[in-house]
Amino acid sequence: MASDGMNYAPAPMPKPVVEPGDFTFSVVGLDHGHIFGMTEGLLGAGATLKSVYDPDPAKLEAFKGLFPDVEVARAEEEILGDDAVQLVAGAAVTADRAPLGLRVMEAGKDYFTDKAPLTTLEQLAAVRETTARTGQKYAVYYSERIHVEAAVMAGQLIEQDAIGRVIQVMGMGPHRLNAPSRPDWFFDKERYGGILCDIGSHNFEQMLYFTGAKDATVTDSNIANYAHPEYPGLDDFGDAHIVMDNGASGYVRVDWFTPDGLSTWGDGRTFILGTEGYIELRKYANITTGEGPGHVFLVDGKGEHHFNATGKVGYPFFGQLVLDSLNRTENAMTQEHALKAAELSVQAQLQARDLTPRG
Repeated sequence: MASDGMNYAPAPMPKPVVEPGDFTFSVVGLDHGHIFGMTEGLLGAGATLKSVYDPDPAKLEAFKGLFPDVEVARAEEEILGDDAVQLVAGAAVTADRAPLGLRVMEAGKDYFTDKAPLTTLEQLAAVRETTARTGQKYAVYYSERIHVEAAVMAGQLIEQDAIGRVIQVMGMGPHRLNAPSRPDWFFDKERYGGILCDIGSHNFEQMLYFTGAKDATVTDSNIANYAHPEYPGLDDFGDAHIVMDNGASGYVRVDWFTPDGLSTWGDGRTFILGTEGYIELRKYANITTGEGPGHVFLVDGKGEHHFNATGKVGYPFFGQLVLDSLNRTENAMTQEHALKAAELSVQAQLQARDLTPRG
């Protein structure tokens, strides 16, 4: 962000960073709809989509419906053995994301996975070992920051020192369940990892990012199945507190209780407290106003400010990721940051107190 002394202006909108054919990626694993946003983000940065593989013909047809020029590979091995492919993007079942990533990196390619990027500490250790040994990237689509313009704008404001030192981040991540539309693995905790591991991972990443912390400790966490006994493997609620290595603190609450009356899938909000002001993000709705998504509220020493970030800042992560892959840099997101957010997510899930009512 640049400041004129009274107001804050967004950084220039990102543009494609490569010409067609300069950076080629393929897709393996279509189990989560985030793959569409991941693909669109890379295409917007100038990357070239070559091929896709998934064992489910219906998923392949849906993907090809949005990206009609993509080639359909006959097997995963066809993509992993393709020397033209520099990065593989995937949104497999959560528990399968790390094993796929290990195969991708062993094949000499960078990997871009949906969140949560893994479900166990054993997977985390394997990913860390493989990234260190191969030098390949294990990038993560923490979409609620990198693919939300309000969150991008908040990062620019913090970089401009709009609120001073950030001392606390609180994230609220409610989601609509839509149970009939969910696949079986969505209700299997071994497969999706639990609510704090899954949708909580977005918020652990944001707490680290907005505070500038490198490490953190989970001091308290809770999970529950309050209202869905027909799905015993589902956590429909979770929350956690963390304390970061720079003294900042964080809190996350995630749930599957979005009411049908809300105009979107979830009223995601983030509250960022600084020593000189605070920011509130109303990412997906400013309820009752009909104003749509992308709202950033800033209170600082100059007054009260309301920005609508929609169409103002774009999504610079994707171009940075493409250039990182080409130049072997870490400007989009460091490897340690991506995996530290995953570690906190798994740790919070593992040590969570289960508040599910009994009897």
